[in-house]
Amino acid sequence: MAIAATGLVTACVAGPVDEHATIERLDGSRVTADSLSARIEWLADAADVHGLVVAVFNDAEAVYAEAFGFADAPSGRPLTLDTEMYGASLSKAVFGVLSMTLVDDGILDLDAPLVTLAGGDLARVHGPEWHEDFTSLAADPRLETVTARHALSHTTGLPNWRWIEDDQLPRFHFDPGARYAYSGEGMVLLQLAIRATTGQPLETLMRERVFEPYGMSLSSYRWQPHFESDYALGHRGDGSTYPKDKDNEPRAPSTLETTPREYIRFLEAVLRGEGLSAAARDEMFSPQIRIRGRTQFGPGATEETDANDDIELSYGLGWGLIRTPAGWGAFKEGHGDGFQHYSIIFPDTGLGVLLMSNSDNAESIWGYLLEATIANTHTPLDWQGWIPFDRRPETP
Repeated sequence: MAIAATGLVTACVAGPVDEHATIERLDGSRVTADSLSARIEWLADAADVHGLVVAVFNDAEAVYAEAFGFADAPSGRPLTLDTEMYGASLSKAVFGVLSMTLVDDGILDLDAPLVTLAGGDLARVHGPEWHEDFTSLAADPRLETVTARHALSHTTGLPNWRWIEDDQLPRFHFDPGARYAYSGEGMVLLQLAIRATTGQPLETLMRERVFEPYGMSLSSYRWQPHFESDYALGHRGDGSTYPKDKDNEPRAPSTLETTPREYIRFLEAVLRGEGLSAAARDEMFSPQIRIRGRTQFGPGATEETDANDDIELSYGLGWGLIRTPAGWGAFKEGHGDGFQHYSIIFPDTGLGVLLMSNSDNAESIWGYLLEATIANTHTPLDWQGWIPFDRRPETP
C-alpha cells in the first residue's frame, strides 16, 4: 500500500482541515472534506501513488489542503505541505505572472521582437544562469520576429527542448505565430531577452516581483541549502526513487523548487488578482491561439482534430485554457522524472484545484481527482495523454 492512513499528514494553509466542512464544486454540488479525503486515499492506494498533495480553492482561498503518503517511501519519511518539491513545468505559470508584471511596468512589450530587448543580437545573449545560447539560429530570419507573446503562448516554432533534436540544437519547425507547439526553448529565449533588458537574472526578478509579494520565501529556481532539511524524492512506478537533481541552472520554464504550501499561496494570489493590473490579468487568461492537435506531445500533436472544440482548447500567456460552463479554466501541468503535477483555476469564480505528486503513477488518477474535487469533467484527458490506472493494458 503506497498511501495509508498511518502515512497521512494533514495540514491546511489556513489551519487544520475541518472534516465536516463542505467544498463547493463547479456544478454547484458540494462534497465534505472527510468524504473527499477518503476518495483520495482510495484512488492513491489503488494506483500506487507514493506521495500526493491535493488543494481545493473556493472564493480564491484554499479551503482544503492535505498531503498524503511519503516524501521518501523507502525510508517512510512523510510528505507534508512544507516539504520541498520539484515544480517541473508549473514553473511556466509563475514565469507567466513575472512576465506580465514587466508588461504592467512598461518594461516588456508583448508584441515587440525580442531582438529589440537584446540589443539586436538575441542569438548570442546569455547569462551566468544559462550555459547554452541560440547561436545556431543566428542566420535564420525568423529569430528576428519572435515576440514575448509567441514565447508565452508556445507559438515560437521552436522545439520543446534542444536535446530532442538530432544535432542537439534548437531550430524553427514553423514560422512564429503559425500554430501551437509546446516549447521550453521559447520561454528560455524570453528569459534571456528579459535579462538583457533589465540587467537582472531570473532569480532576482522572481524574488522581487513574485516570491516576496506572494509570500513564497522558500521558493527558488535553483537548489538552495534550506531545502536539505525536508525535500521530496521522485518515485518510479515500482516505488524506487530517482536521485535528486540539485545542480540545475535557473530556467524559467522548468526549474522551480517550491513547497505545496507556497504554490497554494501563489494560486490564491493569482485568483485574487494580486500583483497584476486587471488588464494584464485578463490578457494572461485570454486565448492567444486555438489548439487543434490530437495530443499535446508526440506524433498526435500535429494531427488536427475537432475533438476539443466544445471546450475551445487554447493557450493564454503561460497558462492553457479551456472554456466551461463556469467560465474559462486556466491550467498548468508539470511532468518530470518522479514528479507529476496539475492545476486548474477558474478566475471568474475563484474555484480551482492543485494536484502535486512525487510519483510516476500520479497522472493515472488525475481525471478521477479532478471530478472528485471540483466536479471538473472538462479537462481533455486524452489530449494530456493521461491513461487511467484501471484502463491500462495488461502487462504480459
